[in-house]
Amino acid sequence: MEKKLVPCLVSFVLILCSVSHVRSDASDHRYKVGDDVPLYVNKVGPFHNPSETYRYFDLPFCSSGPTKDKKEALGEVLNGDRLVTAPYKLDFLNDKDSEVACKNTLTKEQVAQFREAVSKDYYFQMYYDDLPIWGFLGKVDKEGKNDPSEYKYYLFKHLHFTIFYNKDRVIEISAQSDLNNVVDLTEDKEVNVEFMYSVKWKETDITFEKRMDKYSQSSSLPHHLEIHWFSIINSCVTVLLLTGFLATILMRVLKNDFVKYAHDEESAEDQEETGWKYIHGDVFRYPKYKSLLAAAVGSGTQLFTLTIFIFVLALVGVFYPYNRGALFTALVVIYALTAGIAGYTAASFFCQLEGKNWVRNLLLTGALFCGPLFLTFCFLNTVAIAYSATAALPFGTIVVIFLIWALVTTPLLVLGGIAGKNSKAEFQAPVRTTKYPREIPQLPWYRKTLPQMAMAGFLPFSAIYIELYYIFASVWGHRIYTIYSILFIVFIILLIVTAFITVALTYFQLAAEDHEWWWRYKFGLAEDLIDTADLAATEATV
Repeated sequence: MEKKLVPCLVSFVLILCSVSHVRSDASDHRYKVGDDVPLYVNKVGPFHNPSETYRYFDLPFCSSGPTKDKKEALGEVLNGDRLVTAPYKLDFLNDKDSEVACKNTLTKEQVAQFREAVSKDYYFQMYYDDLPIWGFLGKVDKEGKNDPSEYKYYLFKHLHFTIFYNKDRVIEISAQSDLNNVVDLTEDKEVNVEFMYSVKWKETDITFEKRMDKYSQSSSLPHHLEIHWFSIINSCVTVLLLTGFLATILMRVLKNDFVKYAHDEESAEDQEETGWKYIHGDVFRYPKYKSLLAAAVGSGTQLFTLTIFIFVLALVGVFYPYNRGALFTALVVIYALTAGIAGYTAASFFCQLEGKNWVRNLLLTGALFCGPLFLTFCFLNTVAIAYSATAALPFGTIVVIFLIWALVTTPLLVLGGIAGKNSKAEFQAPVRTTKYPREIPQLPWYRKTLPQMAMAGFLPFSAIYIELYYIFASVWGHRIYTIYSILFIVFIILLIVTAFITVALTYFQLAAEDHEWWWRYKFGLAEDLIDTADLAATEATV
């Protein structure tokens, strides 16, 4: 059943992601001479802060006619896209020279608004037949002027579009502003502006299927690839060092204990136990706040599953550049569909720990991730609404997300919880737990929780920090991340490093006779070490 469910889930997400992809009015992207090819203006914002974007017509641009909003999918709205028909008309294979798009008389307030945008290096983004276009709104003349009050501010009013085509398809487009055809915005006075544009069509041999390749190749340049491979080599060295370190601990220390107890049982009985063998009766004592721990395990398992599915979709090519909304649609859909995994894992683990109120545990599991996410969203969305940014979600989109959570996520979470409760899984501890817990000795500062958290996070971070830089530059910058295969390799290395450092730190914690290990471990990874340690402890007590 589970083997059939995974391909069905992947296929369903692929269909939704393909539906979320923005389509032009001509759905097959084929045009005849003189056909109207859809051109949409999207947003404007400061170049040095790509996360701060506003609607194109929030600035006092004029239009050649009544504007019309484009219907957008859920993922596009979450991505902050707000497409509106553009004032420029770029018909297929029709060249134009200095065509007037529209005329406008800017008031003093509108001049000041444009001047502020130009001073902050505002750029615009448009989409022509689903191909992105960028350009700057204007320029600041600082040459020979040391005093900012002497700067000159100019607004570009003439755009030159160069469009490449192959037979009946649009392949590439670029927009260049005429640096000499500008409007002076330096003074607060009314200004008459004629927004103009020129269009030049050129033929190319690039096929329609490869027209997005140039956006993908930006992160695949040789000097970028060298950095990525250096990151992988650095991570592999870290893994090798950790492997040798753990091999030394497990193969020498534990093996020597096994040999000693196997060949000299009488002396083993007379010898006083120390370290991790001394607390073998306390290792599997149930942790504090076991409901919260079970909920964290369930939510973590769901997020891990979500990550795996996202990687699968990325590796099969769903998230190619400017397939707007595909990633956000996949995140929402997969998270909703994997809620049953969280419910099953949390309820099953909670019942293994002899928890009674599994319904409350299920509610905690559902709110553990969604609760903080909802509060963060409310704050950020309120700020975005206050500043009229495109990051603010419309009320209709919020209702759709709530319905997905109420009608899909919640029922699957409950069904998974019921299945986990009825799974009849029992907690099989290899040794008997003593009635009263042993007192934990006073530990040095570096063995306490916060220092060990820092130690546990340093090595995994050192293995992925280069990839994190590129990801952050993609999320909060202008880079485009497309090397998902390398990212997947680094992700696997991250899992290995995290597993190794978890096993090592758990061993050191038990060796210090601190049996409260539950809240420091990574579920499913440290358990192997504990089983091995208690097996040796069992041998020691025979």
